[in-house]
Amino acid sequence: MKRVNILTRLENAGVIAVVRGATKTEAIQASQAIVAGGMKGIELTFTVPQADEAIRELVAMYQDSPEIVIGAGTVLDVVTARLAIMAGAEYIVSPTFDAETAQLCNLYQVPYLPGCMTITEMKVALQAGVDIIKLFPGSVYGPSAISAFKAPMPQLNIMPTGGVSLDNMEEWFKAGVITVGVGGNLLAPAATGDFAKVTEIAKEYVAKYQAIKGK
Repeated sequence: MKRVNILTRLENAGVIAVVRGATKTEAIQASQAIVAGGMKGIELTFTVPQADEAIRELVAMYQDSPEIVIGAGTVLDVVTARLAIMAGAEYIVSPTFDAETAQLCNLYQVPYLPGCMTITEMKVALQAGVDIIKLFPGSVYGPSAISAFKAPMPQLNIMPTGGVSLDNMEEWFKAGVITVGVGGNLLAPAATGDFAKVTEIAKEYVAKYQAIKGK
């Protein structure tokens, strides 16, 4: 039931923040600012120095907040995936599909969200036990592609990342995605230390998502 619980929390979060940063401290502060803005999903990428330590600290920080779900992003191989899981990551996100990583995540009952761009890649991922497909980069296709992917495989759960913004988020959800990943404009102010602005933008995403879902 562990994986089901995490998947439910990811779906409920609706908007997942893809957190990058020049330092571990910047990434942690950005994550805190995002959570302060009401967002519940954090995907801390392994492009962040000492990413596993950052994940461990965030998991400890929010252990009493079960609605907040902390995962690892930009996981390129099974070794990194295991490092992330041992640090407490509740889900693993990759830019591409990796069979060994899928097997490891299944072993630990941790959701694996691999990046796919074609219907063939998506089929392979489903056969490996993947529950949510990361459409990456989403900007290459746009919301109109979702119905094309779901036509032959209506069971697909898709999370677009890259190209999702406040302006087009509603289009993505209307097209049938289960959740979305956002990064660029949300995290931009963190690079200059303006974490209050990160919180402000996070609040805008939460308000937009709630309006879309009628909450």
